[in-house]
Amino acid sequence: MHQLQMSRELQPEGGRSSARHRCRRIASVLMILLLPGLLGAWKIISGETIDRRHVERIADGKTTKNEVLLLFGDPQDIDRGSEGITYTYKNFKDAPAMPYKPKDRKIAPQSDQLFLLPDDDKRIKRPPLKTEGKILKSILLIRFKPDGQTVLSHEYKEY
Repeated sequence: MHQLQMSRELQPEGGRSSARHRCRRIASVLMILLLPGLLGAWKIISGETIDRRHVERIADGKTTKNEVLLLFGDPQDIDRGSEGITYTYKNFKDAPAMPYKPKDRKIAPQSDQLFLLPDDDKRIKRPPLKTEGKILKSILLIRFKPDGQTVLSHEYKEY
């Protein structure tokens, strides 16, 4: 009993409950900071590529729509045709920089033409310049059976 009183006297105000509260607060702040990274970072880490191992796991006639969504996420394009649903996944890479040659430089049409805003004042505004380009790197087409739940066929191409 005497030891318990001495240990309480040595602890700062609040004691263990204050330390627990601080630890919980730090843990919650860390979770708030790390959660967005964990939810969206997989695309950055993977380079936003279509993983070939995942493509190889698709079995025509066996793989379901839910499995496709788990492997690849939401498609960039959905085509609802008469033969069934088609999911399209595309992967892009940055276009290589063009060599700079001042003699061959021409004004881009977007830079010398006026852009009118569609409001009543008809104000003039220059369109924004294009600063980056993307090139198609790979594409995955997944066709589903008319029931819409099972893969009919799939096609993967790299460029």
